[in-house]
Amino acid sequence: MERVLDLKSASVRAGIKRGTLILEDGALWEGYSFGSPKSAAGEVVFNTAMVGYPESLTDPSYKGQILVLTYPLIGNYGVPRSHGVHSAFESERIQIEGLIVSHYSLHYSHWNAASSLGDWLIEHDVPALYGVDTRMLTKRLREKGSMLGKIILSEAMQDFYDPNTDHVVSMVSVTQPIRYGHGTPLVVLIDCGCKNSLLHSLLERGISVLRVPWDYDFFDQDFHGLVISNGPGDPQMCQETIRTVRRAMERGCPILGICLGHQILALAAGAKTYKLAFGHRSHNQPCIDVERRRCYMTSQNHGYAVAQDTLPQEWKPWFINANDGTNEGIRHCSKPFMGVQFHPEGAPGPLDTGYIFDEFVSLL
Repeated sequence: MERVLDLKSASVRAGIKRGTLILEDGALWEGYSFGSPKSAAGEVVFNTAMVGYPESLTDPSYKGQILVLTYPLIGNYGVPRSHGVHSAFESERIQIEGLIVSHYSLHYSHWNAASSLGDWLIEHDVPALYGVDTRMLTKRLREKGSMLGKIILSEAMQDFYDPNTDHVVSMVSVTQPIRYGHGTPLVVLIDCGCKNSLLHSLLERGISVLRVPWDYDFFDQDFHGLVISNGPGDPQMCQETIRTVRRAMERGCPILGICLGHQILALAAGAKTYKLAFGHRSHNQPCIDVERRRCYMTSQNHGYAVAQDTLPQEWKPWFINANDGTNEGIRHCSKPFMGVQFHPEGAPGPLDTGYIFDEFVSLL
């Protein structure tokens, strides 16, 4: 049976540093450190997934955020070995500012494990707390919405930090173009914080990919389609990307936007976006294809949404969230432009909507 840290044990408490999570409304939760012994600040958000913490922690869409995992036992299968683009990691490093969990497993067991979650967090200099009542914390975030917070683990003063007022996309995008494959068709991938699994989903369908920075001018390339990736923060901060997508729409090539890319596509089309109260971050978001009247389970990680009632006349809803009715996808009525708010690549999460990549590639 897996051993977890017992907070009732005086010997355990004596040997582990205490820490505090403070929310901007003054609420605080005490816990115990199992990551880097430093303080950190960011937007506090929660994820209800049961598995997949290596993928979630390395997802660039979490840049600037303190992540609360609602599943009560974390760390029991450790952290896997890295294998580049095809690994369980979604980027080269941990992207979250801090981690909050209820119970942390002292020992891990998995055939592919290379280290413990705690050691991995220390390696990447990311603080973490266990022993926090994540159920009560999540209920507060559900009632009041995502809030700014800070993890205090040192004497140094820590200010609150709002990543939504910062250009976090520029912090996680590549800085130079990268070419994958040498054949045709060629798809340009605008990297706004691209997950490795998104890139892998494109490459496994036999196309070549030119991955470019968020503000890169790629119109001198002979490309056949455009993908706008996921990423962190407010899509309104990506005005250069929005203008670039408008130029691509004038060219008429197939376009696919995913998550933040979906929001950027909507803004380029003339629609508006808004901030959700607490976002969608889980593996079990039901989305309905409004044309086929079929429901799919989807993996999601976003704090903003497209205001469906602001879509121009030539655009139509594609998917709707079955829980709250928010928009989860849009399509142009006559041109090969489409976007989805969820992650068809899953990783972690269901792969029910992977066919969307097939549909996009068929248009090239």
